[in-house]
Amino acid sequence: MAISTESSGAREGSLDAPTRHPIAWREDGFWDRDALDAELERVFEICHGCRRCVSLCQAFPTLFDLIDESETMEIDGVAKSDYGKVVEQCYLCDLCYQTKCPYVPPHPWNVDFPHLMLRAKAIEFKKHGASFGSKVLSSTTTVGRIASIPVVAETVNALNRSRPARNLLEKTLHVHPDARVPEYQHPRGRKRLRKLKGQGGAQAAGRTRGKIAIFATCYCDSVLPSVLEDLAAVLEHNDVAVKLIEREVCCGMPKLELGDLDSIEKYKNENIPVLANAVREGLDLTAAIPSCVLMFKQELPLLFPGDEDVQAVRRAFFDPFEYLIERHRAGLLKTDFRNPLGKIAWHVPCHQRVQNIGPKTRDVLSLIPDTEIVTIERCSGHDGTYGVRTETYPLAREIAKPVEARIKQSEAPTLTSDCPMAGAHLAHGVNDQPAQTHPITLLRRAYGI
Repeated sequence: MAISTESSGAREGSLDAPTRHPIAWREDGFWDRDALDAELERVFEICHGCRRCVSLCQAFPTLFDLIDESETMEIDGVAKSDYGKVVEQCYLCDLCYQTKCPYVPPHPWNVDFPHLMLRAKAIEFKKHGASFGSKVLSSTTTVGRIASIPVVAETVNALNRSRPARNLLEKTLHVHPDARVPEYQHPRGRKRLRKLKGQGGAQAAGRTRGKIAIFATCYCDSVLPSVLEDLAAVLEHNDVAVKLIEREVCCGMPKLELGDLDSIEKYKNENIPVLANAVREGLDLTAAIPSCVLMFKQELPLLFPGDEDVQAVRRAFFDPFEYLIERHRAGLLKTDFRNPLGKIAWHVPCHQRVQNIGPKTRDVLSLIPDTEIVTIERCSGHDGTYGVRTETYPLAREIAKPVEARIKQSEAPTLTSDCPMAGAHLAHGVNDQPAQTHPITLLRRAYGI
């Protein structure tokens, strides 16, 4: 197989692996505004002296412009009231922590920029709440269930294609009229997969137990149910017993972006008992959206470090391709591919990169004969609501431009991203030339099942 790499995500400047401290949001000091401002000033000063993250997102250019345009050209010249301008531009992709910053713990400077931004967002949300539009857009379970009702789905989709309706949507929910928004489907994914009973082979391999439960996710459930069907088909083809998590709500990632930690706890209290029970029954866990996987692998364990069920879920949760490559290492992944995939431009989403699992999607797809993969490791700029909100959509498009240029340069007829929202954002930017297809769908196509 021919594999080319457009960019390296290698982290430089530290001999020790980065570690994450639990998020101390239960402690009074976490909510102290003066203490927050002092920590923001400390970290911003370190970032000012380094500046290697300037190309990652808009948060760092915003910070450096504030410093460079101040009277002292140092952080002491920036009004603390302007710190929020930096916080607003951070969408918690985590790339600065995982791929760029040399000062993360165990370095004594102890810089965790994303979780500092989360703390600032949480304090702001606790004091002022969020706009109506942000609350609606982040309530993905409710929106998806309503919008996927028959007739309602067709109506919503038709309105989303109407310019007058999009102008109204901009006024009410602050969704940019040019942003690509989801098309809702019915029946929803969970209804389509109700037949899954978890029966079949259950041969353990490495960290996998051969039995797995799919967390459907809000997005796949209401927008891309076919991806859930493809995931189940691929797993079953490889003799993995598959079932659907019996009930679920949003993983909480959209609320994390807002700093709404109380809602995250509410969702956790609904999801974790069900997921932990599945783990106790001998099931592994997976989801087709990297952000959801990351939420259960990293964010919830750091927010609730003393919750044994949260930690059990963390240990059992796999990215789909991480799971498949684990099976492959044990000789249990079938390679009876019938269809080549040709040249693929594979975008690696941020929330998959920061899981530190390596390019597992590429590793699996490269097993397919006559398949060439061009790897693009750079942020798409979508990142939840950032890529659709009126005030940030233009910035998201700017962030996406280098990725879109590489897609065009690759001349690949197929675009794929493990994050379908990032993939849709990029496909929109290249006028669907090529359109995006989820890598699980591509794998099913290669198997011919």
